[in-house]
Amino acid sequence: MSQNDMLFIVLIAIGVSSLTIFIVQLVRSRRRGPGDGDGRAGWWEGPWDDDDRRR
Repeated sequence: MSQNDMLFIVLIAIGVSSLTIFIVQLVRSRRRGPGDGDGRAGWWEGPWDDDDRRR
């Protein structure tokens, strides 16, 4: 096996694992309903979303 073949296999493995992790995160976030959370925001929401709330 040449070095180019090994690089191709490693890149394919990284891409597949990244895609799998993204899909699992998406499915887990959609499975929980709006009232099922434990008080934490969704994984797509950052701390900048708190700036728009009235105190």
